[in-house]
Amino acid sequence: MANIRSVKGMVGLVTGGASGLGRATVERLVKLGGSAVILDLPSSDGQSVAQSLGDRCVFAPADVTSESDVRSAVSLAREKFGRLDLAVNCAGIAVAVKTYNFKKDIPHNLEDFTRVITVNIAGTFNVIRLAVGEMGKNEPDADGHRGCIINTASVAAFDGQVGQAAYSASKGGIVGMTLPIARDLAPMGIRVVTIAPGLFSTPLLAGLPEKVRTFLARQVPFPSRLGDPTEFAHLVTSLAENPMINGEVIRLDGAIRMQP
Repeated sequence: MANIRSVKGMVGLVTGGASGLGRATVERLVKLGGSAVILDLPSSDGQSVAQSLGDRCVFAPADVTSESDVRSAVSLAREKFGRLDLAVNCAGIAVAVKTYNFKKDIPHNLEDFTRVITVNIAGTFNVIRLAVGEMGKNEPDADGHRGCIINTASVAAFDGQVGQAAYSASKGGIVGMTLPIARDLAPMGIRVVTIAPGLFSTPLLAGLPEKVRTFLARQVPFPSRLGDPTEFAHLVTSLAENPMINGEVIRLDGAIRMQP
């Protein structure tokens, strides 16, 4: 009989956990009997979200690119809940700028490009490398399983649109490091999986005009609507529970292929 795991009792660290996909993931973890540490910027709603979810949720104000901040968040998981079983990387940023603006004779700002790469790739890796140190202390189950990392890429990693050079490169980097890190961590029984969401109803899209959101929803073959963050969260917990899914990138996109 396969050693199917249960989210109940798991302790998860969720970056970007104060809003959008991250918040939905935190809420589902707690609802299913797990515990969660919300890692998000000090300016976020992390504290109020954690308080609303009760004793099995705490807030760790942190920047994913800071070693000391992330170490503190991992330590908080151990202090409050005694362990760390799952790390979900949802934190990320984006810019929309063409490689060169020929009308204004201006190239893409290099600082903007570097910032997106730093937060999305280096930030994700920073959380992974520090979280797995704590997971490695867990007693393995019958499969030798000690923990799981779930990253967030994007369909932009494969179907990058005009103006998405920085964002697509950053998400492609997350896709590219999924398998080698899974191989690195396999001897310790720690899995690594990446989800590549399509168009989801997150705070980023919520700020767009209704007409634009409706147009975007119609681009999704089926179901022809924006994804709901709860659907992302459902996949996270399914991946956490299924020990055979490892080193894989899973598109969660309603079969959309983005146009230029």
